[in-house]
Amino acid sequence: MFDLAISGRNICTPEGMREGVVLVKDGIIVDILPGLTGEVSQTEIDIGKSLLMPGIIDPHVHINEPGRTDWEGFNTATRSAAAGGVTTLVDMPLNAEPVTTTADAFDKKLAATEGQLHVNCGLWGGIVPGNGPEIEKLIDKGVLGFKAFLTHSGIDEFPNVTEMDLHEAMPIIARHQLPLLVHCELTTNVQPPPAGNEQSYKNYLSSRPRQWEDDAIALMIRLCEQYQCRVHIVHLSSASSIEQIRQARQKGLPITVETAQHYLYFNAEEIPDAQTAYKCAPPIREKENNEQLWQALQEGIIDFVATDHSPAPPAMKEINSGNLMKAWGGIASLQLALPVLWTAARQRNIPVANMARWLCEKPAQLPGLQKSKGQIAKGFDADFVVWDPGKPFRVTAEALHHKHKITPYINQELYGVVEQTWLAGQLIFEQGSFPVLNKGKIITP
Repeated sequence: MFDLAISGRNICTPEGMREGVVLVKDGIIVDILPGLTGEVSQTEIDIGKSLLMPGIIDPHVHINEPGRTDWEGFNTATRSAAAGGVTTLVDMPLNAEPVTTTADAFDKKLAATEGQLHVNCGLWGGIVPGNGPEIEKLIDKGVLGFKAFLTHSGIDEFPNVTEMDLHEAMPIIARHQLPLLVHCELTTNVQPPPAGNEQSYKNYLSSRPRQWEDDAIALMIRLCEQYQCRVHIVHLSSASSIEQIRQARQKGLPITVETAQHYLYFNAEEIPDAQTAYKCAPPIREKENNEQLWQALQEGIIDFVATDHSPAPPAMKEINSGNLMKAWGGIASLQLALPVLWTAARQRNIPVANMARWLCEKPAQLPGLQKSKGQIAKGFDADFVVWDPGKPFRVTAEALHHKHKITPYINQELYGVVEQTWLAGQLIFEQGSFPVLNKGKIITP
């Protein structure tokens, strides 16, 4: 007796696309068969030509609660995730207040999630100067890994680390075989030109040169080799670092890399001045650079794609002034993770099956979820997204569920409409509505 049977012609499995039926019992995939055998006690559906893919995993999301829920909160963020087919996300340790750099702060964040999780959520801990004694306490609490900045994070409560701080933290993290996620920009090595016109995107771009990233990544490769600590480079934007990452991987170093949808969809040449919705750090770079990121993603040098969802109130985004130098750097895109990446990929004749690798299978590995999530396979959690890759839609603010609707994707025509989202065998989103809420759980190691 099965709880759920989903039949379809396009089921995305690790072996490739296949026709068949996915059978679920107690929230777990029991089998994938050519046809239904046995009885179904609750739900039996046929999704026809729509594509059944594992639920998306986004390990780079800024939710900001507690303390800055006016920026974003667990309720709005996880609704947005569910509407976009994201069934598991991992929340970053900064922008909340307090930041998640102590065991006490972890408890406060955990308490803030109660009754507000519509998808599964894990928590990263933070590494800041002086919190070495808290690292193992945070591990005991259940963080999935740690995040550090090599430049100012944007908020003073989460200062950047120095190489000396990393020498203290990395041996501890390595001992527990957890990942260290690093924002790689070293802002002390090259002085950029003066900003000049603060509404100019070109001036903003030149204020954060590629060399900041390249030097920071070189530092992390060296420390990764020294301590054999798992290092993960977040939101890679500089294609100039691809070769040194390739060489590090060839040496067998435990280093992984993500890029973000906005570096693959937008190009600096097309960004208008004074449009602060496009501002992020590192910045969106030129088309030639971004095509190299695409190539590295297809070659597997870049492991996966994550949104770095980071909304802020309109005043912080300097919407009225258009001041790119002063505006908060962060792009809101959690709900659009799948269609943005797919729209850009289909223009390059990239197979739709790659979406499962870059948004599900590979991201599951970073927080250690690869044995239960990210694949449609026996024994895996029954987290699914049903979507139509051939159907276009126009992004409107009204359809977005995250707190602030400021995003550079407004009015963009995207392909890939999310029709249903399933969490542990339960339908949590369908055709714009939420049949059930509060079904998400906290993910721990």
